[in-house]
Amino acid sequence: MAEATSLVGKLEADVEIKASAGKFHDMFAGRQGEWLKATPGKIKSCELLEGDWGKLGSVVIWNYVHDGEAAMTKKRVEAVDPEKNLIKFRVIEGDMMKDFKSFVSTIQVIPKHGEPGSVVKWHMEYEKIIVDAGHPETFLQLAVEISKDIDEYLLAEE
Repeated sequence: MAEATSLVGKLEADVEIKASAGKFHDMFAGRQGEWLKATPGKIKSCELLEGDWGKLGSVVIWNYVHDGEAAMTKKRVEAVDPEKNLIKFRVIEGDMMKDFKSFVSTIQVIPKHGEPGSVVKWHMEYEKIIVDAGHPETFLQLAVEISKDIDEYLLAEE
């Protein structure tokens, strides 16, 4: 968890899912446009502005609901490693930048050993503008909820 008095912090969460690591990573990296169907009520729109879905340097605008309010963010893909089922996003514009100088999310999906399913590992690093700005924990909670929605969506596809 983050230090309460610090401007810089890290948050982490593990989410157990039933989908395979490869399928889940593919959804995060290459099928972001389908998130609208997979996350009803959370993701309102998603538009690729630059590059190709899930490729290094690509830029996507997300319109979503956070804490009951409509919000927008523009993210750039900073790292992609299909072998490790990893993708890293940096927020470069949008509502989050009102409270944060920087906000980076890394998602890695690890297969469970000896049983079906995977674990989605969320790692978020941020720097607040002021100590009392924003609550990054609410973004982590949203990420956990989206992970569960996408897992259900992927299972329904089978």
